[in-house]
Amino acid sequence: MTGRDDGLPSAAMTIIHDVAGDGPAVTLLHSGVCDRRMWQAQWQPLVDAGFKAIRVDFRGYGDTPYPTEPWNNADDVRDLLDELGIEKTAVVGSSWGGRIAQEFAARYPERVSRLVLLCAAGDLAEPTPDVIAFDDREEALIEAGDLDGAVALNVATWVGPLASAETRELVTAMQRRAFDVQVGGADVAPIRHEYSPADIAAPTLVVKGAHDLELFQNLADAFVAVLPDARLLDLDWAGHLPTLEAPERVEGELIGFLRG
Repeated sequence: MTGRDDGLPSAAMTIIHDVAGDGPAVTLLHSGVCDRRMWQAQWQPLVDAGFKAIRVDFRGYGDTPYPTEPWNNADDVRDLLDELGIEKTAVVGSSWGGRIAQEFAARYPERVSRLVLLCAAGDLAEPTPDVIAFDDREEALIEAGDLDGAVALNVATWVGPLASAETRELVTAMQRRAFDVQVGGADVAPIRHEYSPADIAAPTLVVKGAHDLELFQNLADAFVAVLPDARLLDLDWAGHLPTLEAPERVEGELIGFLRG
């Protein structure tokens, strides 16, 4: 069964998703502190620009249940595109979604027309002290059962200075939803496949924010150095989630790149 193309969520698929518009496909992959709601500001502009927009909730996020058996997020994206009859798509990945976007583009290069990595996670740089401190603090809060504290820590860490109060409230709601779905979930591990970012063939826009943690700035530089066809967009105003923090500042760059 295919997903709906009326902009409403489809519950028949492995992962919940929305589809809207006609034209070249653009698949939006959310960050680990968000879910598919993070793309609301880009949704209608992409449709108005002539794209078919697809956004997903990975397993354990938003409306998609936590997995009960081993899974692979990139393969979930592949399976969804197969069900929708989409052979080729541009892929836009934010943070952790950027890591999944890299895996998908490296393992299935013939299916990716263009790639956007927004403050993407990855393995091309060593963890920095700020990320290590964040991980330790988040783990301690979760182990203590203080999910509200863990949510507040995530919002303070990942949302940049230009974000509105409404945006901070949205990220708070998305991160809290993820914790509620994931904490106490089945003890299953993701399936990991070997891949190399050097195998990515698609033209790539790499975005980094000056107010982001050091690791992600280092990763952006590493992606540009390793990917065969990549250029860097360095945003002096942005934190970790630029498309949420000031969507009007990145809309033109994003749509312009996707149009080629």
